[in-house]
Amino acid sequence: MGAGVKELSKIQPPLVVICGPTATGKSYVGVQIAEKLNGEIISADSMLVYRGMDIGTAKPTPAERSGIPHHLIDIVEPDQEYNAALYQEQARAIIADIKNREQLPVMVGGTGLYIRAVIDDYDFSGARGSEVYRKKLLKDAEEHGAAKLHERLHKIDPGAAAKLHPNDIRRIIRALEVYKYTGTPISSFHKTDRSRQSIYNLLMFGLSLEREKLYKTIEQRVELMIQTGLVEEVQELLSRGFSPELSSMRGLGYKEIIEYLQGGRSLTQSVDILKRNTRRFAKRQMTWFRRDRRIKWLNVDQDDVSGAIINEINRFVEGVS
Repeated sequence: MGAGVKELSKIQPPLVVICGPTATGKSYVGVQIAEKLNGEIISADSMLVYRGMDIGTAKPTPAERSGIPHHLIDIVEPDQEYNAALYQEQARAIIADIKNREQLPVMVGGTGLYIRAVIDDYDFSGARGSEVYRKKLLKDAEEHGAAKLHERLHKIDPGAAAKLHPNDIRRIIRALEVYKYTGTPISSFHKTDRSRQSIYNLLMFGLSLEREKLYKTIEQRVELMIQTGLVEEVQELLSRGFSPELSSMRGLGYKEIIEYLQGGRSLTQSVDILKRNTRRFAKRQMTWFRRDRRIKWLNVDQDDVSGAIINEINRFVEGVS
C-alpha cells in the first residue's frame, strides 16, 4: 500500500483527516492507519501543543504513538502564544514535507477550527492580535463578569456569540481580538461552504459513539486522569509559575482542578464539573463537525474503523472513488 501512495504522488496524494468528539479513539485509529500506510500524524488538537500538559489533554504517550512520527505536539510552553493562524502555517508546511517524502499525511484531532484552517482557504492575515489587549479583556471579565464580554461580542458578531457559551472567556476574547485588529468578525472566516472542494485531495472521516456510551467513556477517562496524576500535573504547572489565567491553563481539565487547588471546591465537586464540561465540549464538537458534509461518519462500535478507512484510501489510490 505504501507503494500505492508513492504512485499517487505523481498526481496529488491525499490528506487523510480523522476527526470527531473527544474520547472516540481518534489517536489510536490514526496510528493504525499510519502504521499500515506509511503515514505520519499531524495533531489537530489545540491543547496538545503545550509541553508539560499531558494527562489533562489525553496526550498520546510514546508507547501509544508506536514509533509513528507525530507533529505539532509539545511545541510551545504553556505561557507562549499559539493560535489557529500559527497552526495553519506550520501544519501546511509539515503536510508539504510529508508529501515530498512520499509518505501519507494523517491529520488527527478534535479542534474543528484548526482542521478547517488547514484544509480550507482561511485567511488569517492581520489576525495575530495583542497580548496587551487580551490582558485588558481578561481584567474586564474579572471585574464585570464574562457575560459582559459575551454581550460585547454579540453586538459586533452575533453569529460567533451564538456559538459560544457566555463563560467561554478564551474564545470570546479571541473573537473580540480578531475584530479589533482586522475589522472583520471572526465568524466571517468560518463561512466557507462546508461541502466545497478542499485545497487538498481530502479524505475526511469522523468517529462517533452513541451518546450514552460516549458520555460513559468520557466519565471513565476523567476518572483515569485523576488516578494517573492530573491533580499533581496541575500543581506542578502552578509551582512552575504558570498563571491560572493563561489560555492554556483555562483549558478543559486544568481550570476545574485549579479551582479545587485554590480551595474553591472539593475534589469530588471539581471532578463532577470536569465530567459535565467534557460532555458539553463533546456535544459542541459534534455540532461543529456535523455541519461539514465532506465527512464520512463511522461508528466506532459498529465498524472496523481502521479497516473501513484503509479501504477508502485504497479506493482513492486505485482511482475508484
